[in-house]
Amino acid sequence: MTRIKSFLVGAALFVSLALPVYFAAAALATRFGLIDWRLGFGTLTLGYGPMLLMGAAGIAVVALLLAVFVKPRRGIAIAVVALVIPLLALGYAGYVRNQAASIPPIHDIVSDAAAPLAFSERVLALRAAVPDGNLVEADPHVPDNPRFGAAGGQSARALQQAAYSDIQPLIVARPPAEAFEAALVAARAQGWSIDATDPASGRIEASVRSLWFGFVDDVAVQVSPADGGSRIDVRSTSRVGVSDLGANARRVRAFQSEFE
Repeated sequence: MTRIKSFLVGAALFVSLALPVYFAAAALATRFGLIDWRLGFGTLTLGYGPMLLMGAAGIAVVALLLAVFVKPRRGIAIAVVALVIPLLALGYAGYVRNQAASIPPIHDIVSDAAAPLAFSERVLALRAAVPDGNLVEADPHVPDNPRFGAAGGQSARALQQAAYSDIQPLIVARPPAEAFEAALVAARAQGWSIDATDPASGRIEASVRSLWFGFVDDVAVQVSPADGGSRIDVRSTSRVGVSDLGANARRVRAFQSEFE
């Protein structure tokens, strides 16, 4: 029994320490194009990830019980560490799930729902190359799927208005040329990658890449003359995923706050 206990305690620690490596490998392999995002994020992370975490926690529980009740009582601290790692990960996953349930499952945020900004052919071509990527639509709808609850089948624009009614076109008391430069400075201050600019038309296109998986969100900014000043419109949309967990709304708000 002592040998079995020692083996399980060691195995529990090994499995728990291997989990961060597993998740990091899935994310980075996706980011650097070694595997498809559907495999790295969908299958390895969302599919197998929870099962691996629960399995690791189960092994750690057995190891902890043996360490506590089988003499000599050794390996308790190791078993506790082995249990804490998957429990923390499961707790974080639960937190993210609760956060996702509290916001609309949308990934395209616009400052003007009646006239959403269009993207250039360059951006559309990049998006089209992504397998199972999101379309750029004037009036997108949440997939009519039970996993999205009451939001399934609803207009993303209506859901945005209900959740983020503060996101509107920004009116600034600056001439268009000055407002354009200010918008460019604000975009760079937010860490966006500026992909294209056209001062004559007041147009900016940018992108933002996530740290781990390398998911890309596309952003368009349009500066137009308005009532002696300028109007600034923004659109931020994710290339993959139905829900952005509120990332695009936070991005637009942060950009607009640069003008306060």
